[in-house]
Amino acid sequence: MAKLYLVGGWVVLAFVVFATLAPIYDRPTVAPPHVEHFAAFFMLGLLFMLACPNRVALVLLIVGGSAVTLETLQLLTPDRHGRFIDASIKVAGGLSGMALFVLARVVAAQAKAKVVPRG
Repeated sequence: MAKLYLVGGWVVLAFVVFATLAPIYDRPTVAPPHVEHFAAFFMLGLLFMLACPNRVALVLLIVGGSAVTLETLQLLTPDRHGRFIDASIKVAGGLSGMALFVLARVVAAQAKAKVVPRG
């Protein structure tokens, strides 16, 4: 199953690269830009964490690094613009996807151990 998640993560990243660097008229639009940015990188973070659950640093490097790199590369295209806020939203989406995985793993471990926190 991990290989399927890994392939899914790379496919999503390839689509994100296309959507980020393609001419603006070729870019698919399904929601407001910041929602799309957040959702795409949320999926990246979640898929790569599902594929490599014990390699958090590697996933962070792939997700965060691709967000910053893609925004920087947009500065080289004539009809696109790379902005700090866009990179920040992408990184936040990726971190949120990673955090959801970690949270689900903790909850599953607690349920398995039948430990219910009081409070």
